[in-house]
Amino acid sequence: MACQLQSLLRSTTLASLFSTLLLGIWALHLTTVSARVWADERPNVLVILSDDQGWGDLSVNGNANLQTPNVDSLARDGASFERFYVCPVCSPTRAEFLTGRYHPRSGVYSTSSGGERMDLDERTIADTFRSAGYTTAAFGKWHNGMQYPYHPCGRGFDEFYGFCSGHWGDYFSPPLELSGRPVQGNGFCIDDFTDHAIDFMQRAIERKQPFFAYLPYNTPHAPMQVPDAYWERFKDKSLVMQHREQAREDTGHTRAALAMCENIDWNVGRLLAKLDDWHIADNTIVLYFCDNGPNGARWNGDMKGRKGSTDEGGVRSPLLIRWPEKIAKGKLVKPIAGAIDLLPTLADLVDIPLIGKSKLDGTSLKRILLADSDHWPDRQIISHWNGKTSVRNQRFRLDAQGALFEIDTDPGQRQDVASAHPAIAEQMQTAARQFMEQIRGFDDDQRPFLLGHREFKYTQIPARDGIASGNIMRSNKFPNCSYFTNWISPSDQIHWDVRVAAAGRYQVDMQYACPAADIGSTVELTCGPQKLVAQLTQPHDPPLRGQEHDRVLRTESYVKDFGTLDLGTMQLEEGDAKLTLRASEIPGSQALEFRLLLFTRVD
Repeated sequence: MACQLQSLLRSTTLASLFSTLLLGIWALHLTTVSARVWADERPNVLVILSDDQGWGDLSVNGNANLQTPNVDSLARDGASFERFYVCPVCSPTRAEFLTGRYHPRSGVYSTSSGGERMDLDERTIADTFRSAGYTTAAFGKWHNGMQYPYHPCGRGFDEFYGFCSGHWGDYFSPPLELSGRPVQGNGFCIDDFTDHAIDFMQRAIERKQPFFAYLPYNTPHAPMQVPDAYWERFKDKSLVMQHREQAREDTGHTRAALAMCENIDWNVGRLLAKLDDWHIADNTIVLYFCDNGPNGARWNGDMKGRKGSTDEGGVRSPLLIRWPEKIAKGKLVKPIAGAIDLLPTLADLVDIPLIGKSKLDGTSLKRILLADSDHWPDRQIISHWNGKTSVRNQRFRLDAQGALFEIDTDPGQRQDVASAHPAIAEQMQTAARQFMEQIRGFDDDQRPFLLGHREFKYTQIPARDGIASGNIMRSNKFPNCSYFTNWISPSDQIHWDVRVAAAGRYQVDMQYACPAADIGSTVELTCGPQKLVAQLTQPHDPPLRGQEHDRVLRTESYVKDFGTLDLGTMQLEEGDAKLTLRASEIPGSQALEFRLLLFTRVD
């Protein structure tokens, strides 16, 4: 270095050397500033997805039973889609949003017990944005797989706070997770998820890094729980607009759902206010939609169908998108679109490349969002669930029974017009048949549950995914938030087909409940040749919780604050195995009630 400096001094003047150094420093400064400006100019993205909120559960769509001014403002200040389509139920819609592909193609065929998982070769919208330098996070109900890398942290999200199951048993300070680690929620879950999203976005701003924030809220999905202030406004409210078959409407359920929707709206208002406070609203894309039709018979614009149905009312969702810098205020998009379009559209809007080898079913809507013209080629969008397939084009819907309806004039699907339009009916029937042929066998699921991973510390193995034998029963017919009970015989057992993804040593904890009178059972956990044996010595008999917050009678399971038993440390080897939990000795009337196994990698 000294020799090089002496040579430089001999060949140039001190002034020119100083000038050279200044130019180098200035160039470095310009490079840094340029990078920061580029980061600041790239639009942020905030996606809000509600759960079981139908198209009609917004005042912007004409429902006078409630007020949703903050969600409505997205339509006023941005674009709204006249006819936007999702799936009949939760996890399929989430999969289509995340992948840009029809949900059967990604392996999603159910809403629980492993059928909600997207195949691991799928690349998600979060993968796409993270590969382009965005920081990514999700807050709320994931519902597309729990065990890593099905977990959101394995699907492109840097952070996750919420729950991975399809529904949850209590919305007030429930057990949740923070990127795999079990934690306790703080207050009403939607408020809590919003708090965490705000914190994430603020940290991204401080780092001058563009963000992709995904808020899959879990309301107004049952159980029907909402803070007192919202319920007080609705519990005695007269419903001026009702379901088209009024005798089918449960007004108590409707009131609770609308109260939950107004709580969502309040939280959307908090998010929008923060974007204003941070001076990034103009360059932040905010998108709002719902995952299926309403979870009850209530006003929905006279459409036929609700959640679970492939009819218009079961799959039509609002889609509102605001980007003040680019999207004109009050724009109404008339061409049909669907959840499959959101990945390619958002990537195209922010000008980042798509990743992955799979062919997308969706298409970018950028041109129609940013242009003045509504000219768009006609297309067909498929709706599929539970063996039923419906097809929608711009004018017609072919239902799952083969009847054809002109939706603009007959949203209630009352008049079959197939005989008047035989060529169109045949064309759409062919599309339905071809789709069913393409997805044949997609629900023949041989995927084991993954246990352990080198890149992730925690693996949850819940009762939801287990198969019980003998006398053991679920606490409810819906597996998602259930636990196992009636464990009364040593021959009873629970098992999971697993694949150990990473050999190593794992600490194993079991969440259980057991009254003092039944304490003393010996529990055995085996995984292949490995076995752990532990005895229940501490009673833990918490009351059922959740019902104290219900506004109407639920159909889902109540829950408990389960205790934790340290089962010990287990050495696992890579490969397929059967994970089995049994009680070899039961001195009382029952062994225990079981909720979950938590494996924590320790080496």
